[in-house]
Amino acid sequence: MSATARVTLGLFAIALVCLVLGDFEISTHDPWGELGRLFMGLVRPDLSAVDFLGEAILRTVAFAFVGVGLGAMAGLLLALAFERLWVRTFSAFIRAIHELFWALIFLQSFGLHPLTGVLAIAIPYAGIFAKVYAEILDEADPQPARILPSRSGRFSALLYTRISQAWPHLVSYTAYRLECGLRSSAVIGFVGMPTLGFHLAGAFAQGRYATVGALLLLFYGLIASLRLWVRPRLLPLYLLAAPFCLGTGLPIVWSNVARFFTQDIVPAPLRHGEGIAGLWPWLGDLLATQALPGIWNTVLLTQMALVVTGLVAMALFPVISRHFTGRIGGTLGHALLVVMRSTPEYLLAFILLQLWGPSMLPAVVALALHNGGIIAHLVGRRSNELTLRQDAPHGVNRYAYEVVPRVYGPFMALLFYRWEIIMRETAILGILGIATLGFYVDSAIQEIRFDRAMVLILITALLNIAVDVLARRLRAYLRLRHAINRQSC
Repeated sequence: MSATARVTLGLFAIALVCLVLGDFEISTHDPWGELGRLFMGLVRPDLSAVDFLGEAILRTVAFAFVGVGLGAMAGLLLALAFERLWVRTFSAFIRAIHELFWALIFLQSFGLHPLTGVLAIAIPYAGIFAKVYAEILDEADPQPARILPSRSGRFSALLYTRISQAWPHLVSYTAYRLECGLRSSAVIGFVGMPTLGFHLAGAFAQGRYATVGALLLLFYGLIASLRLWVRPRLLPLYLLAAPFCLGTGLPIVWSNVARFFTQDIVPAPLRHGEGIAGLWPWLGDLLATQALPGIWNTVLLTQMALVVTGLVAMALFPVISRHFTGRIGGTLGHALLVVMRSTPEYLLAFILLQLWGPSMLPAVVALALHNGGIIAHLVGRRSNELTLRQDAPHGVNRYAYEVVPRVYGPFMALLFYRWEIIMRETAILGILGIATLGFYVDSAIQEIRFDRAMVLILITALLNIAVDVLARRLRAYLRLRHAINRQSC
């Protein structure tokens, strides 16, 4: 048995164990009726409230532009020094903490101020940009730098050799991260920022499915039309105008900011003068009652979502593959995958929780649909590069014996690449009521125990980093040298 087969079977075995141990019960009274009402809201959306819908879209776009712009600038500076260990460690740490966790942190200090939303997007994106920009710059041809005059400064050499070569790739990736930024901008609305997510949560709470349908369709239209209105010549104008479209929010009370970062997040035993002797029992209680149960449920849910993501991706990539579908079918398949990968996991999980009730089922389905849509899109594009022999079989035999064996390596590489991202999203879904680490973080914040919340967030970051390291080692073990599309968010 090959190493790839052993790893695949191992993942399936772990997922089956998780299925037995997890909670996948549908607890709502009429889940299919609720789903039908939501579908009718999508079919007959209520666009009468144009004023607040337009404002919500404007704020969503503004937060995305400012957050991604700041993240890109900071990420480029970090990428230039990425060979240093502390830079790599710092970048890995800040990108391991989800945007919503950053938003919860800054809400306690800056309140409902635009700075909260901007920093919540910019900080983790800076870590992501640093890693990817560094990889892009490392792939530049070193030969031009060797023929520069000896007196050329370091900045000039970098600008005219590596950056000039990598510029198209840097721009392409940044543009795609803007699409991711729009999703993040919508999601931070669930914690109070005035974006689409804020209005979506309110409409769901009031049972106004026609308004929910209008918001979702406008969001999909915004993502789908991104390349039409985000033109390179207009980007400077957008970046200049975006800060003025964020709104004002509540004023920042700087004394609260100082107290939060100097007192509130300091562990209670140290704050009360108990010293190290009181710190260990405090940490032990936190680990036993919150951290360990949260880690268990986070890992359980992540492993289930990872395997279901793989199943969804392998089932759906043929809908955009020229080896299985025609022009019309391929167009419909692309539309399906665009909707799947454009819907943030948090947003989809929120919707499914309203329909099915609190359990792991909505989270697994939400994670699998979003991430499966991304991987299916990338694997489908990879399959279109294959050339089949003239007597290649058709139907199931073509799928099983001709195409899947040739795309399975890139598929596994992408799946392991998404592993850490699925873990990040799994942790944050706890804010919706699922008992992952995010649930305990949100509970600690609600109880105004910010010291506990910060420790749990640090544990979440370390867990994400550990999964990322494990995924890289598995890719190396399986010798998955296939290029991974950096535009997979």
